[in-house]
Amino acid sequence: MSATITNIKLKNNEIPIIFEKSEKLPIFNLQLVFKNSGYLTDGNNSGITSIASKILNEGTKKDGATKFAQKLENKAISIHASNGFETFVIEVSCLESEYESALKFLAELLKNPNLSEDTLLKIKTMQISKIKQKEDDFDSVAGKNLSKIMWKNTPLENGTNGDVKSVENIKLKDVENHLAKTLNLDNLLIAVGGKIEIEKFKNDITQIVKNFKSIGETKTDRFNVSKKIGEKRLQKKTEQAYIYFGSDFNLTHNANDTYKAKVASFILGGSGFGSRLMEEIRVKNGLAYSAYGYTSLNVTHSSFNGYLQTKLENEAKAKDLVIKTIQNFVINGATKEELEGAKKFLSGSEPLRTETFSQKLSLALNLFYKGLPQDYPKKELEMISNLSLEELNNFISSHKEILNLSFSIVTK
Repeated sequence: MSATITNIKLKNNEIPIIFEKSEKLPIFNLQLVFKNSGYLTDGNNSGITSIASKILNEGTKKDGATKFAQKLENKAISIHASNGFETFVIEVSCLESEYESALKFLAELLKNPNLSEDTLLKIKTMQISKIKQKEDDFDSVAGKNLSKIMWKNTPLENGTNGDVKSVENIKLKDVENHLAKTLNLDNLLIAVGGKIEIEKFKNDITQIVKNFKSIGETKTDRFNVSKKIGEKRLQKKTEQAYIYFGSDFNLTHNANDTYKAKVASFILGGSGFGSRLMEEIRVKNGLAYSAYGYTSLNVTHSSFNGYLQTKLENEAKAKDLVIKTIQNFVINGATKEELEGAKKFLSGSEPLRTETFSQKLSLALNLFYKGLPQDYPKKELEMISNLSLEELNNFISSHKEILNLSFSIVTK
């Protein structure tokens, strides 16, 4: 059974609700999702969206973090805010029996978040500490430097946590204003599931979200990978080389050919052992323990990315082999055996994506967010099953843009 799509009407808005019913599990799960409200909105205050989400995890100003957390813990209720690049999410989960209490605590939190100088100082200190710790995480460093090459002059070149200087300069008033703009009724969509009655929930949630301001739906353009490819090599005290690479991938998240991209990505670098990159780099040449490559299709941006680690002395050879392997894949395509293997794995693994109730609700939300029908996974498997080798290889050869690889390397 797929999710039900309904809505509530409020302030001249129809706020979408994605509802997944559970007859067996006595649970309640709610996600308030604000579109176009992730760290793409940071602007000059890089890291501020992350700080705003962490503020909501510090309880109410009345109770403080510890006392509010104790209230939730006493009833086994979880309320957690987080953000990605495109979205800002507040999630609530509990047993069905604590449904009323969970919504009560959510309303208290939204009405009186713990916006104080002490709380902000605590969060900023923790965030700066995390940024500094990642300076010794060479996977993180290589990935961050690659983003600065690929996504130059876009919000994607900055990570969700920002940098030390930007975080230090964030003031309490900045966070208050940012949070007020983020909790925008016009950007809201709701995902809810569990053993609940949807009509009662619609009445209950209306009493909470009616307090959000309606300030107009935020629109954002798609961000494109920089046309100027580059390479950044950073020397560190390391025993191995970290090689990250990426390129443009000219396909939107809801294009007709996304299923072909899924198969091609799986064959090239997403399947672990058996993938083309792993076979060439590890199995045949012993240049790395693992090597991955994958396409990423988001609402605001798309790209091809990959990474590996290798011995310092094998850095140049491994990099050249990455380039040659991807060139060969684009020019000559996949083999019949690779296509059949991908079909078998993808058709067999699809049911695992919806084993749990949480997975079902998350998938339903993701489909709605991307503008896809709720039965799309079934249709996608049918299209993959009927995909011919000629169709796949024509698709692969049409995406020569992935050959324009940029590299970020951390080495000694």
